[in-house]
Amino acid sequence: MRRAIFAVVVTAVGLVLLLSFKPHDLAVAEPPSANAGPWAGDGASLGDDTGTVVDGDVTTTRWGPVQVRIVLSAGKLTGVQVLQAPAGTSMDVAINDRALPILDREALTAQSARIDTVSGATYTSDGYVRSLQSALDRAGL
Repeated sequence: MRRAIFAVVVTAVGLVLLLSFKPHDLAVAEPPSANAGPWAGDGASLGDDTGTVVDGDVTTTRWGPVQVRIVLSAGKLTGVQVLQAPAGTSMDVAINDRALPILDREALTAQSARIDTVSGATYTSDGYVRSLQSALDRAGL
């Protein structure tokens, strides 16, 4: 009986201490946007902006639309800009801030849409590749 009472008292004290704990700094999240619009994260790098500019198709992914714009000079891919990317939640933005620059670099290195999917950004990567391929097709490459 004493052990049961001791266990209940210790549990109650622990619960009170846990509930009275206050963090030093409260994180305030921005409200999510209602829809995805032009991407303004780190992935919006056009690189060399002289040459032929071609927009890819808007591809729909599970988390939102993805669209890229490419720049071609002398038949080579010289720039990629993300026009739309999923941005409905702060998690979407964080994922895209990491993944889109990687996808941009890989596209410029590969000079094609044959690029690897970025781990953790599978849907965005798939939409990016499909939009990139449509832009390359439109440009005749």
